[in-house]
Amino acid sequence: MTDTATQAYTEHRTLLFSIVYNMLGSVADTEDVLQETWLAWAERHTAPGEIDNSKAYLVRIAVNRALAQQASISRRRETYVGPWLPEPVVEAGDGSDASVRVESVSMALLVVLETLTPLERGVFVLHEVFGYAHTEIAEILGRNPSAVRQLAHRAREHVHARRPRFQPDPSVQREVTERFLAAALGGDMAALLEILAPDVSLWGDSGGKAHTAGGRRPIQGRANVARLITHTAPTAGADIEVVYRSVNGDPSALLFAGDRLYAVVVLDLTPDGRQVSAIYSVANPDKLAHVD
Repeated sequence: MTDTATQAYTEHRTLLFSIVYNMLGSVADTEDVLQETWLAWAERHTAPGEIDNSKAYLVRIAVNRALAQQASISRRRETYVGPWLPEPVVEAGDGSDASVRVESVSMALLVVLETLTPLERGVFVLHEVFGYAHTEIAEILGRNPSAVRQLAHRAREHVHARRPRFQPDPSVQREVTERFLAAALGGDMAALLEILAPDVSLWGDSGGKAHTAGGRRPIQGRANVARLITHTAPTAGADIEVVYRSVNGDPSALLFAGDRLYAVVVLDLTPDGRQVSAIYSVANPDKLAHVD
């Protein structure tokens, strides 16, 4: 390996991580794919011949390795205990340079992307999130541009039908998150009923390894969600410390029980920003191990 090859991989690693993570929703699987990408990149540099565009070459390797990983990921999720949520990507709280931060779509959008086929998701991520042209994506995937355009159209229609485009103001998201947690940890049923949307859903991902509000399926409806939260949250509320951080780009909350990260809570808001339309609580310790 030459210093130039190592430098090229290092330079593009954050982009590779961002693309693959948005395709897979798993930090651990993303790291596995990047390790395979590095090995393929290293092997390529022991062979004769020049690579004209290292970025394009690395992205092609990483995307196709991610697609190849999907079958084993799908098999694992078939036996997963309870609702499955993406591993949260928590922004460093030390003021790190924004240039090294992972580019990730919201937790709510990642949940919608789980309903796409692997190819549709890959095309959507490359085109809608990272701005790749259909012709570039066709070259990455080894498909013709018309097939890629069809995949992009199907994916876009599917996503927009389930996730209308809007971005809550970060200050509103933070304020609603604070109000929600105050009501939840305080067992305030009236306040919860006011802040929850009628069709709110609660996703509690513990993987069967931790206690979290929710069951084997997402809980639906304002009354059901409020009742469950007021029944479970106050018992632990007095021992919980809340730290506010950005999770997948949205102001969210980290809940600590002593020195242990207990859960990451991310809210999705209604388009007017006044109520909570979905609650995502990740408490599986395996999914929190990478959070600093």
